[in-house]
Amino acid sequence: MSRISTVLTTVVATTACVCAAAPTAAASDPVVSRGVTIPAFYTPPAELPSGNGVLVRHEPLPLGLSLPGLDGRPMPGTATRLMYTSTASTGERVAVTGAYIEPSARWKGDGPRPLVVVGSGTMGQGDQCAPSFALQYPLTLNGQTVSIAYEDLAIYRILATGAAVVVTDYVGLGATDRVHTYVNRVDQGHAMLDAARAARSVPGASVTADSRVGLYGYSQGGGASASAAELHGTYAPEIDLVGTYSGAPPADLTEVMKGIDGSALAAALGWSINGFVQAEPDMREVVNEHVNATGLAALKDISTTCVGDAIFGYGFTKSTKWTKSGKSVAEVIAGEPRAQAVLDKQRLGTLKPTGPVRLATGVQDDIVPHAQSRQLAVDWCTKGADVTYKAVRLPNLGDKILTNHLAPLITDQGDAIAWLTDRLRGEPTGSNCGTMPYQR
Repeated sequence: MSRISTVLTTVVATTACVCAAAPTAAASDPVVSRGVTIPAFYTPPAELPSGNGVLVRHEPLPLGLSLPGLDGRPMPGTATRLMYTSTASTGERVAVTGAYIEPSARWKGDGPRPLVVVGSGTMGQGDQCAPSFALQYPLTLNGQTVSIAYEDLAIYRILATGAAVVVTDYVGLGATDRVHTYVNRVDQGHAMLDAARAARSVPGASVTADSRVGLYGYSQGGGASASAAELHGTYAPEIDLVGTYSGAPPADLTEVMKGIDGSALAAALGWSINGFVQAEPDMREVVNEHVNATGLAALKDISTTCVGDAIFGYGFTKSTKWTKSGKSVAEVIAGEPRAQAVLDKQRLGTLKPTGPVRLATGVQDDIVPHAQSRQLAVDWCTKGADVTYKAVRLPNLGDKILTNHLAPLITDQGDAIAWLTDRLRGEPTGSNCGTMPYQR
């Protein structure tokens, strides 16, 4: 399926910002998403090599935030833009983009330099929102789209430990041949695991097949890292997965849908629908039957937005405006077994994750509801997994305005990275599943 995009304007890019320039209209123009020209690198070739995690192409990636080191090497490291192969939930081989960063910091632990696979939190659905693009342009602001590279802080903190980092753009975010399959469990899990495979093939990379691997993600990334840990044993058992951090994971999309609807991030409901419409014929039929003209126009527009412009354009929108019946999207899906089955397939917690997992969730989180994230920890504990569960207790910072969801991202970040670094060093950890009944 072709990527939903409209040629708008070309742009002039600086190292810190993407800014608008004069429009053009030539039919041969490259892909442009909300005024941002997507580099030709992100357009997959007509044919992909066989295998998963196979490097398709690579090129140097200038980091937008970088300092010269005393030894002549840039800090925090040297980045390479990647395109690699993966397998989507449909069984189709797909191209995924991302970035590998070789750190300047020395690894002080035993064994070869370890690798952390970072699954970014929600960036949007437009190709200009891709996490690898955000590493080069920490701020994209041109009057049509707004994207802030908020994950760069975590990435740079991980690099400071001496671990290498590979960042995945997920399926269809960056790569211009399809819509980003937002919160698709299999797509995200595979994309993270295949990023680890691809990192070993990057010229100059110090990580090897013997490197310990950790997974890191919050919000959308928390769901992705959780999925990767669950799928590891059958999809990529050769990877030495030693630890997974899953922050605020959207484990039960039926419940998450209710938290997102009418919130500042209401557009995320559209991102998920767009992705499932592309991959699931049953969801496509339900949308065609129940979504009105206003809703269809919104879904098309939302497909090219980043978080910033999505908040400005669709913040606090109620999905009742998008349906023919006036019911919410959650109510429509609940009444349509075909659509509910699609969401049920996305449920995390039905498989036991590989290795120790640290799961953290804010007790006040009302965007990715706390209860369903905690339930994932319970489900894993029931399966005998090694789970370190943390309930992040903060005051209520305002309902439905993202603050309750974003605050734990920052306040828990240091502890999360320290826990994961200990796993990369081979240090043991203990599960606190035994106290789950006494934890909120």
